Amino acid sequence: MSPRRPPAARFAGPRHDDRRRTFPALAPRGAPDGRFAATWWGNAWVDALEDTALDPARLARGKAYAGRGHVDAITVTPGRVVAYVHGTRPRPYRTEIRLRTLGDDGWERFLDEVAARPDHIAALLDKDIPHAVEAVTGLLPAPGDLVPDCSCPDDGFPCKHAAALCYQSARLLDEDPFVLFLMRGRGEQELLAALTQRNAARSAAEQSASAPPMAMVPARAALARDPGQALPPLPPPLPAPAHPGRPPAYPPDPEAPDPLALDLLATEAAARAHAFLVTGHDPVATLTPWQDAVRLAAAHPGSGLTASTRALYRDLAYALDRTPSDLARAVAAWRQGGLAGLAVLEEPWDPPAGPFDRARPALLAADFPAFRPWRNRLSTRSLQLRFGRDGLWYGYESDADREDWWPRGTPDPDPVGALTDLLGH
Repeated sequence: MSPRRPPAARFAGPRHDDRRRTFPALAPRGAPDGRFAATWWGNAWVDALEDTALDPARLARGKAYAGRGHVDAITVTPGRVVAYVHGTRPRPYRTEIRLRTLGDDGWERFLDEVAARPDHIAALLDKDIPHAVEAVTGLLPAPGDLVPDCSCPDDGFPCKHAAALCYQSARLLDEDPFVLFLMRGRGEQELLAALTQRNAARSAAEQSASAPPMAMVPARAALARDPGQALPPLPPPLPAPAHPGRPPAYPPDPEAPDPLALDLLATEAAARAHAFLVTGHDPVATLTPWQDAVRLAAAHPGSGLTASTRALYRDLAYALDRTPSDLARAVAAWRQGGLAGLAVLEEPWDPPAGPFDRARPALLAADFPAFRPWRNRLSTRSLQLRFGRDGLWYGYESDADREDWWPRGTPDPDPVGALTDLLGH
């Protein structure tokens, strides 16, 4: 049966513009205990404010305003943070913070730092900024970088209303580091698309380096009709490019698929074509449509986290008669162990005697609770280990007494090691 195509209505309507985000007013938090921000990058924002403030008393009043919820909805666009702040008068003041946006060279440095290591991308998707990006000059705010402005008559630098907006902005940065990137000039979708392209290029380069050279047949041998007839020499073949090319930018169109989905597919096609050109082998040709859909979704850094990638989940699942939840669980399994991890999720089997039988005594000896065996699985009320055909143990978690198992942790040949890693996540 051919995959179903989602109706055209799915692609209709305006596209989400993530270069302008408005956040509802944050709930009052009372007097903060110690630092106002909780993350290191949020504290960098607060430090940039406090290190250049001329009046500590205004800062204290601004912090109190922020803590009591005097700051209305905050709108963030590149280089600007704007909100209305309530003071002693009935009418609130229009307050804004301006800062420089990051240039193209700075963004290239940022993307290179993040894409260099998979754990940096994972940290970013978990709403955590890796410390490596501190090397990117101009990304984190520095003293003098935040320029306040307010419609109130106070000429303090900053006034208490601008200080309140700065403190509340630090809370936004704690919750979502992509707010900082938007302040510096780039939206979440644009950054994730750029990371996707770098991932695809790096993956193709790794495949090209590890694959054996493609067998060649001399052109003269293929074209010669008469063994005794000499043919003129053919020019040498053009060398393969070092990396896959980048796809063009796809502008949004109400009648077209989402540009982020087009970018993902074009980047994927370029990486596969490059790998085939260099190695003569398509690394995903043997996958089923479902396995390939899971691989595609798992390869995207922001899968399932943004409006565009949630739409990608929905459409991939719809085309294969699955649910977005099915796809999300399969993506977690793929990220845990690739194709072998997906097989562990979907294919129970009966392992032979040996490592599986020795796992329960090893777990008991390590003071872990007793596990119930079923085929290749060992389970408690909320924890599970699955033994893969590759000889590795895969960790799973569920709410207590619910058969809703999700892959967690890193596969390990030792069941105790797999469970220890699972409990550490």
